[in-house]
Amino acid sequence: MIRQNYIFTSESVSEGHPDKVCDRISDAILDALLGEEPNARVACETFATTNQVVIGGEVGLADQGNLARQMGRVDAITRACIKDIGYEQEKFHHATCNVLNLLHEQSAHIAQGVDREGAGDQGIMFGYATTETEELMPAPIQYSHAILRRLAEARKSGDAPSLRPDAKTQLSVRYEDGKPVEVTQLVLSTQHESEDQTSDDIRAIVEPYIRDVLPDGWLTENTEWWVNPTGTFVIGGPDGDAGLTGRKIIVDTYGGAAPHGGGAFSGKDPTKVDRSAAYAARYLAKNVVAAGLAERCTIQLSYAIGVAKPLSIYADTFGTSEIPPAKIEEAISRAMDLTPRGIRDHLHLNRPIYERTAAYGHFGRAPQNDGGFSWERTDLAEALSKEL
Repeated sequence: MIRQNYIFTSESVSEGHPDKVCDRISDAILDALLGEEPNARVACETFATTNQVVIGGEVGLADQGNLARQMGRVDAITRACIKDIGYEQEKFHHATCNVLNLLHEQSAHIAQGVDREGAGDQGIMFGYATTETEELMPAPIQYSHAILRRLAEARKSGDAPSLRPDAKTQLSVRYEDGKPVEVTQLVLSTQHESEDQTSDDIRAIVEPYIRDVLPDGWLTENTEWWVNPTGTFVIGGPDGDAGLTGRKIIVDTYGGAAPHGGGAFSGKDPTKVDRSAAYAARYLAKNVVAAGLAERCTIQLSYAIGVAKPLSIYADTFGTSEIPPAKIEEAISRAMDLTPRGIRDHLHLNRPIYERTAAYGHFGRAPQNDGGFSWERTDLAEALSKEL
């Protein structure tokens, strides 16, 4: 039996978190290359520490002369990302940090499988959706993201000038009869300007924005607040802790409320099913729920390198659907081409739309006019309903 009364916790990190700085740089480089060639092959990793950013990985462009030209843009792209995030610290500044570019040509052995339209690697990918929020996302991760987005807006607009880019939040949400009703514990650690600022000072700054984001009634007299619980947090970002692309995969997805296949997203072009098939799985799960076929849905897809069709499709509706999961699996296989090319075409993934995904989650975001977050559309709901 599915539990109905419980407390569940998820965390998020801001765009200034060291790992998210790296995700942002990797995805910005990916976007730049996809803007040149929609079929560009990119596997870009970034490492950041005090005054240092190192970028490595593999890149494949049809025009090798253009590849050399694009490599010359990496330094400027990196510094633009750091500047937009807001780092102007003595030991991590967009204008003065050292940028080392070690990107090189894609391995021909990897390329040969992808060129035959097979998957770029083996792996399993999961998608999830639930009716507990308007965005069909789990509430703890969705509102953890929302808090940090709101604080970033206040920082960048000048409304909260003493806040700095690095931040983390964590929400423990109480569920009653399977529905989120209350925040029992709220944790926020945010970098700030002065060592003279206390935890109480920071709470006074951030609390109005947090209350503005959370649903009415979720913050109660029983909610415990932990704002900068260690005290001073002035040294942040890669100067405070090294960052690396792909280390926040649970923040990127469902906050632990659903399985994750293991692969990270950022820096990978859409021939990598780690990314594109995870987006497809979310798209399918969301459309199953949006169609009213289930209140909760997990979809798993599996692939083998060089093989186009998924090896398996698995659905779980946690007892919230009258339709057998096997029937949903059959309907999914008929409603969408789940080969790597089929996914890219259906969701229009060969576009420079990835830098915006690097912080505040890849899911639960509004679809955008230029194709960004296309996997959040619910345009397959009617087709799935007809199939079933």
